[in-house]
Amino acid sequence: MYQLGSKVLHTARLTLRPFRASDAPQAFANWMSDPAVTHYLTWEPHADPAFTRHLLAMWEEEAKLDDVYHWAIVSDETGEAVGDISVVSLDRRAECAQVGYCLSRKLWGHGIMTEALTAVIDYLFACVGVWRIEGTYVTRNAASGRVMEKCGMRAEGVSRQAWRLSTGECVDLSHRALLLADWQALRRGTARWVNAAWQAK
Repeated sequence: MYQLGSKVLHTARLTLRPFRASDAPQAFANWMSDPAVTHYLTWEPHADPAFTRHLLAMWEEEAKLDDVYHWAIVSDETGEAVGDISVVSLDRRAECAQVGYCLSRKLWGHGIMTEALTAVIDYLFACVGVWRIEGTYVTRNAASGRVMEKCGMRAEGVSRQAWRLSTGECVDLSHRALLLADWQALRRGTARWVNAAWQAK
């Protein structure tokens, strides 16, 4: 593996870049204060913009580390930060990255998160050199599962009552994952630059 950190990534409609403290007003308004976004997460909606700014200031500092993979999802159309995607845990020995994400409710259903996750998956396999990428989601949050499925991540089972929401409720978690070989098969012939980047490492 190569610890490269949160390099700026570009897609057709998005720029993924490290967070800045100055993103706080947009982050607070677009998703961090929205109970619909945080419903299946472990943290409650932010009630105070000052808390959001403090958090993003810490993330801005963390972005200087080469073993942190955490991006603001920025809409190229509006220039606004509209979501968050990151490697929430990284097992260096197994070369395995677990990804997590959330997105402004106003952009749900437009393929934005699929586009962002695809870019992160390509970067982690092609440049960082991970062997496996996995993700979990609350089983009844089918939309999150569809994002992973569209990115090629395969279902690997369900853990019963393995996740406690901010409400205290314990819920089932579904697991999906993508191996390097799976990704190479998906990308073969359609994204030759990605395969070339991986081979170069």
